[in-house]
Amino acid sequence: MRKLLVTILGISALAVCRPGFCIPPATAEPPGSPPVSADVNPLLGLPPLPVPADNPQTPAKIQLGNKLFHDKRFSIDGTISCSSCHDDNKAFTDNLPVAVGHHGLTGTRNAPTVINAAFNKLQFWDGREPSLEAQSKAPFINPLEAGLPSHQPILDIVRSDADYRKAFNEVFGVQADKLTMEHVSKAIASFERSIIAGNSAFDRYYFKADKSALTEQQQRGFQLFLGQGRCVSCHVIEQDQALFTDGRFHNIGIGINAIQQDVPPLVQAFLEAKAHGGNVDQMVLSDKKTSELGRFAVTQSFNDMGAFKTPTLRNIALTAPYMHDGSLKTLKDVIIHYNNGGVTPAGAQVNAYLSGGIRPLNLTDSQIDDLDTFLEALTSAQFAKPTASAVIPGDSHDKH
Repeated sequence: MRKLLVTILGISALAVCRPGFCIPPATAEPPGSPPVSADVNPLLGLPPLPVPADNPQTPAKIQLGNKLFHDKRFSIDGTISCSSCHDDNKAFTDNLPVAVGHHGLTGTRNAPTVINAAFNKLQFWDGREPSLEAQSKAPFINPLEAGLPSHQPILDIVRSDADYRKAFNEVFGVQADKLTMEHVSKAIASFERSIIAGNSAFDRYYFKADKSALTEQQQRGFQLFLGQGRCVSCHVIEQDQALFTDGRFHNIGIGINAIQQDVPPLVQAFLEAKAHGGNVDQMVLSDKKTSELGRFAVTQSFNDMGAFKTPTLRNIALTAPYMHDGSLKTLKDVIIHYNNGGVTPAGAQVNAYLSGGIRPLNLTDSQIDDLDTFLEALTSAQFAKPTASAVIPGDSHDKH
């Protein structure tokens, strides 16, 4: 597998970054590995990585989090791990409309990529958790995901498994009987925080002034992105960095359009259930109509009705299907939805809570193709499919 040299942010050590995550130097280079390129920056276009003061990055912690992230024992039937929905080989998504949990159970939300999730100020489509640490604990005990009755089975495993006991002691200086879910969540979050990627063709074009990085069609698409398409209004590009998200929540006419007549009774039922101790995580993932309330389910503000977080567009060509419910199969479908003014199909009724900036774009078919092609230029080099001339003999793409 091709390898790129990168500094793990938050620690002063060099590491090798490969498709998926940054591997500490002590274990990164097996004998016979091809030389890494010191003149390539896989983080080109990204801002400094935010790292919590109480959970600094270390190679050992990232390795521990990697193991926890892929451990299927942390589910009720031993078949589901974090990587089941956030697959290393699928740009840390599952390429399914909605996530599939234990015994084939399905929820209501599309699994977002973990790539660059470290830059999100809030986690989940509706922003119901404030950090990667908090987010990492929820799927284990959601009835439709890992399905555990509590976090205790996880603690039983990590406290009894010799490798885990040793690793947690080395990373946190804690003995087995003192291990808590805070330790587990911090390790998982550290691993997720290492899954960062920039250096797309766009980054080389925009931040390195390499005009050959984009094709003429992609350059036309970029101008549409900035102008007539108004994509940049929410998918932000700054002078020295580009996360391609404003981190905010918008009603763009997905999901909520289909339940407009149900909103008043649905809101009343939801608020009553929440007041009586209803778990928001479980309610929004177990009922499709409740899911369509979006950010409202968290804030109870009608300004957030049907609003969902603006996703990053980095590596977007790899993470189909799209939207919070996985209802749009292709990027062209997404562009057409916006071109229609926030409705699919064209001519459908616009919902009363639609965000103010959503209106018809009047793009032609050729302009839609140009914009679609530009979005393909946002794929990071380490996730891009290698060309025949770029494949290193004996290179492998082994799954973790």
